[in-house]
Parts: sequence; structure tokens; C-alpha cells
Amino acid sequence: MLGEWLALPLVKLAGSKQIGDEPFNEIFHPIAEMLLDKCDAVLRVGGPSQGADMMVEVGRKKGLNIYYSLEEIPTA
Repeated sequence: MLGEWLALPLVKLAGSKQIGDEPFNEIFHPIAEMLLDKCDAVLRVGGPSQGADMMVEVGRKKGLNIYYSLEEIPTA
């Protein structure tokens, strides 16, 4: 689950016109952080991203497992 899947439609409904404007800042990262309350782990993928790095830090503070590749995730 990606925070963007939930946050982006809400940001648009709130009238956001660009990343970093007031509606975006009020909704985007807080939604992603709340989503982490329902997660067991964070999978950090892709290249440089301050937002993704922030979610890793928030996940770490919440005591979640942090993975950097699919191979690191234990099988069920």
C-alpha cells in the first residue's frame, strides 16, 4: 500500500495545485504517516526521495521492520 494511493485523491479534492502548497502539506504526509499505523513493515524502493526517506524514519520510530529489497522480506 502506498500513501500516495490514498493521499493524492484527497489532496486534489482539497484544491492542491502543486507539491508543497498548503493543501498538499496539510494532507499528503500526514495521511501516509497514519497509514503506517496499519502496517507491519516498510519496503523502501526506488531512487532518491525525501518523502520515502521520511516514511522510513517514521516507520522506524513506530517500530516497524524496514526492508530495502524484496529478498530481505521473510517468507510466510
